[in-house]
Amino acid sequence: MGKIRAIVWDLDGTLLDTLDDLSFSVNAALAEHGFPCHSRDEVRMMVGNGVRKLVERAIPGGEGNEKFPSVYDAFIKTYAAHSKDKTQPYSGIPELLDDCLRLGISHAVVSNKVDFAVRELCRTYFGDRIGTTIGDAPDRARKPNPDGVFAAMHEMGTSQMETLYIGDSDVDMLTAKNAGLFGIGVLWGFRDRENLAAAGAGAIVATPEELLAKIKELNR
Repeated sequence: MGKIRAIVWDLDGTLLDTLDDLSFSVNAALAEHGFPCHSRDEVRMMVGNGVRKLVERAIPGGEGNEKFPSVYDAFIKTYAAHSKDKTQPYSGIPELLDDCLRLGISHAVVSNKVDFAVRELCRTYFGDRIGTTIGDAPDRARKPNPDGVFAAMHEMGTSQMETLYIGDSDVDMLTAKNAGLFGIGVLWGFRDRENLAAAGAGAIVATPEELLAKIKELNR
């Protein structure tokens, strides 16, 4: 790698612990339509490919269920109202972002979460630390398609050799591979070491402190 000038981050499970609010919202939508709810750990394994896929995995029969559109709409409405009830940055993350900024490294977020939520959550929890935010939109393919990452790199003016990708799931590691970036997997999110390793993570870290050390090592 060359000198690192930018990091593209995943959001849910990497920068923000959003699992409680996602679980509440999907279960509220299911219950409203008479479907059984899921445990927090079950919802943990359903996230990572966007909210439409989350609802598809949560509802019996998936997208083929005739009530899928209504449940999906109910989820969107509920999550818009409750996306910040319990969501918070993982411990040490704001400080890590600040440390990277002092090293001259810019930040972007590319997420499969709906675009309005990505922008609002980043602004609420990270202020001006993250200059580029890209969420799910009708005109853009979701991760692991690399289009969102390429758009972020274009906005930041960085090359593949100058950019890291950091996330917590197999989807993220595949996104990094598809974008031609070095991918680092974090273990405080929604997937485990085996999942990240199988998806081709270039490195796996357990804490923000370990992640900062790895970033500095790659930046030498």
